[in-house]
Amino acid sequence: MAAPVTPGHLTPNPVAPGDLSWGGLRGPPDTPPEPKQLPELIRLKRDGDRLSEGDIRGFVRAVVDGSAQGVQIGAMLMAIRLQGMDLEETVALTQAMAKSGEQLEWPEAWHQQLVDKHSTGGVGDKVSLVLAPALAACGCKVPMISGRGLGHTGGTLDKLESIPGFTVIQSPEQMQGLLEQVGCCIVGQSKKLVPADGILYEARDVTATVDSLPLITASILSKKVVESLSALLVDVKFGAAAVFPSQAEARELAGALVGVGAGLGLRVAAALTAMDNPLGRSVGHTLEVEEALLCMDGAGPPDLRDLVTRLGGTLLWLSGQAEDPAVGAARVAATLDDGSARDRFERMLATQGVDPWLARALCSGTPAQRRQLLPRAREQEELLAPADGTVELVRALPLARVLHELGAGRSRAGEPLRPAVGAELLVGVGQKLRRGTPWLRVHLDAPALSDPQRRALQGALVLSDRAPFAAPSPFAELILPPTDTQQ
Repeated sequence: MAAPVTPGHLTPNPVAPGDLSWGGLRGPPDTPPEPKQLPELIRLKRDGDRLSEGDIRGFVRAVVDGSAQGVQIGAMLMAIRLQGMDLEETVALTQAMAKSGEQLEWPEAWHQQLVDKHSTGGVGDKVSLVLAPALAACGCKVPMISGRGLGHTGGTLDKLESIPGFTVIQSPEQMQGLLEQVGCCIVGQSKKLVPADGILYEARDVTATVDSLPLITASILSKKVVESLSALLVDVKFGAAAVFPSQAEARELAGALVGVGAGLGLRVAAALTAMDNPLGRSVGHTLEVEEALLCMDGAGPPDLRDLVTRLGGTLLWLSGQAEDPAVGAARVAATLDDGSARDRFERMLATQGVDPWLARALCSGTPAQRRQLLPRAREQEELLAPADGTVELVRALPLARVLHELGAGRSRAGEPLRPAVGAELLVGVGQKLRRGTPWLRVHLDAPALSDPQRRALQGALVLSDRAPFAAPSPFAELILPPTDTQQ
């Protein structure tokens, strides 16, 4: 029996990533063993044993063909969460999930241009909405297969679906057309593309298994393996509102993503970024779309622009399209300032189902006009600063939890969202604030906040007596692939 591992972590494995073939095994056995039944597989992992490549393929096959019951899927996810997976198991799970649907194939001429970015999930994290069209404006091809909200964090697909008409399900043929016409697309899993991850993703959201390191790794990379990328950058969040609170834990996940990616022949780097405060000034689906557009106007919150340009610059460098990250970041910033990123976003909206008139109005209108075009909440309520002080921190987690209660998140798989529910931060970290000044505007469909919700939100504001200061960048660290050779 294998020794138990720290919950949610990958166990060490001496096999070098480059030695891994399908599932980490060097070749099929002479006589394939009889496939194990799901209860036996669950029991094996529950008791700390490792699963073979065939075991893992059998489990993923059962998930996709419907023979695995919901309770069995949940039980296996919890067993993996508690017992972990080693490197070979995680590679096998990633491969099995990636091969559960069609593989994407692109023209050979696109090879070096194909890049993508993925985030482990944050509060107010609307980077993908800005970065995909900005990279397209830099000449990249960005086939972004994204996800929905997990736990208290918002999902990119949910944000885009708050725009009337936006369609996240696109066939591989439609994706190729989008890349040819626009340079980017943001789509979801489907029965054709990584269907296993779509099912497991929803199950993780409602079974308290979101923070399992091997499940996170397999979920992220399975969606990226099918994209045939030149380079992938994963934004790994750490902090009180992230899946992993400490930078050390985030670094462990980053190392797993980079290492498993190498074992799969995928060039992966990871950025560690702080998630104690919300990113930007808006949280909630339609409000984040509005703020993403503001960033593509060359304006908006400095922390959002900083992260978009740093991540984009790193991707351009990793794929050999910029001589260093700073040069790449300047190119990305230029697409925000000259409107070319916003133009690509408009074309993406129109090509993915949004009425061309609405896409044009959203992208050319003022912030006030945009608000009239998107779903709006029935009520707004402002909270006032309880004392004088400098904003030291706005705790993202209690803010996200209250918005989740108000309908911005799901408590069970498939539950509808309230896209207009959200909050606007009226102040920034480091800013001086006087007692009685509005600091938060909540958009809600309920008549009013409850007293516990109001107390939780007021507790999110942390004031100090120090002088005003410039808020630090959320970008903390970059972890590169094992062999950093640029083309």
